[in-house]
Amino acid sequence: MNYEEALQYLDSLTNYERRDNYNCDKSFDLDRTRRLAADLGNPQANFGSIHIAGTKGKGSTSAIVYSILKEAGYKTGLYTSPHLVSFRERIRINDELISEEDIARLLGRIKNITDKMSDDMPTFFEVYTALSYLYFSEKKVDLAVFEVGLGGRLDATNILEPLVSAITPISYEHTDKLGKTLTAIAGEKAGIIKDGSVCVIAPQEEEALAAITEVCRDKRAKAILTGTDIRFKELGFTEEKEIFEVAGLNGNYPKLEMALLGPHQVANAATAIGVAEALKFHDIEIGPDAVRRGIKNAEWPGRLEVVSKNPRIILDGAQNRASAKALALSVKRIFEYDKLILVFGVSKDKDIKGILDELLPQADMAILTKAKIVERAADPGKIKELMPQGENIHLTDNVKEAVEKAKSMAGAKDIILITGSLFVVGEARQIIYG
Repeated sequence: MNYEEALQYLDSLTNYERRDNYNCDKSFDLDRTRRLAADLGNPQANFGSIHIAGTKGKGSTSAIVYSILKEAGYKTGLYTSPHLVSFRERIRINDELISEEDIARLLGRIKNITDKMSDDMPTFFEVYTALSYLYFSEKKVDLAVFEVGLGGRLDATNILEPLVSAITPISYEHTDKLGKTLTAIAGEKAGIIKDGSVCVIAPQEEEALAAITEVCRDKRAKAILTGTDIRFKELGFTEEKEIFEVAGLNGNYPKLEMALLGPHQVANAATAIGVAEALKFHDIEIGPDAVRRGIKNAEWPGRLEVVSKNPRIILDGAQNRASAKALALSVKRIFEYDKLILVFGVSKDKDIKGILDELLPQADMAILTKAKIVERAADPGKIKELMPQGENIHLTDNVKEAVEKAKSMAGAKDIILITGSLFVVGEARQIIYG
């Protein structure tokens, strides 16, 4: 199997990242993932893992933990989703993306197994998760950080027995699949907590926190609370960095600097420090210098990322109301500008009106668009129906057209904010960087 054949194989699998009409309990099957992993020799058991779920900030927190572990000298893997441009972004070891050759070779091995599972074929995410297990095992990583795809309880990553788990902030998202209340959603996310384990819990709404801590009690898991056990404080910020301090379980970290912007990222960094410190329960000690370097060098593209200075273009994958609120507050607080041009595309299963309610008050004009290969992408015309009528709303057929239109309308002191979907952000990033 070559790389093109590997992509064709992946494309032939059911991909719920691009669809919206499905039921988690009927579509996701951990037994199927366990069966596939067992046929591969259970590679996920060959390295230490960190498992991170949540609604907001799980990718950023995963990236920060990964950065800290690398700086501590560990050979570290990172598995995230979705990707912005290339499938290769989802799997990396010490900043090196998985190669096309390794993807093709390992998927060839996986396909030999899935060809015999035609009566119960694994999904795209299940296969790609199995690929990450196999790759990290083969490359003999010391530790690997896994971001949950959707939910937690039924996610393909949930066959892991992690050293430490973490739950980042819970908010309303995928309510048709995960539940209508924060209690229900938090219960799904907390499904990653294992018996007798250690779980770091980011700042939460009271309802979500109660649900998560109840799971910890039921499973006799040690709960470490960011904001209580791990305290943090923002000290300042610029357009390039956040400056903050953290008082952790094992020590204090004064005047930390991080390129990920926004007060929400400070909370994510504090949670990541909690995860790194919690590894001490497994006799893995991470020194303060590694924490400091890891925080400073952490990267997570597509999250309040400035990708152009003239005009200034900011990319952010905010795709629910809470994330959009954090984005709107961060842009207003960090950047100075005359007008804000909003380029917006979103999946139709999201809380589109809720997201727009947070973003539109700051926008002087809006350009609506859609990702080109995502079945669940909302039609720009349908998005417009949810907006107040006005002359400063423009419809486009694709992201390239939207970016070009925004650039043609932007003045020297304006900001173009591209958001609503990581698929839209990924396309925009590829257009801007070529």
